[in-house]
Amino acid sequence: MKDFLHIMISIIIFCPILLFVIVYLFSRKVKIRGTHAIGVASDVTTLCLFFSVPLAIRVLWNVNVSALLVTLAVVMAIIFTYIDWRTKKEIEVKSLLRKIWRFQFLVLSAAYIVICLVGVIRSVLEYLQAV
Repeated sequence: MKDFLHIMISIIIFCPILLFVIVYLFSRKVKIRGTHAIGVASDVTTLCLFFSVPLAIRVLWNVNVSALLVTLAVVMAIIFTYIDWRTKKEIEVKSLLRKIWRFQFLVLSAAYIVICLVGVIRSVLEYLQAV
């Protein structure tokens, strides 16, 4: 059982897109509307992406970027808070946190896709050089 749980967590961390699809399908199954189901899936997947992106970068380039990722997330949160404060004068915390979290999802998803593409291209080039 311990090995099975370890394997499942590893699969989810290495393939957050799979987690997104599973959470989306589960959300739809429990009768959450389409756009809300996507929101729930992106919220859950964002947490996974915070682990997946630094891990993928470490595997490809052997560089630890975890602290940099957290720093960038905090800076983006500060920028979003400042913009929200300047435009609305009254900060709605729940709405602001949702915007920050969803923006993190977009940024981390884009980064993960780019990292995966770079990894595939690198593997193909290494294979072609070996042949």
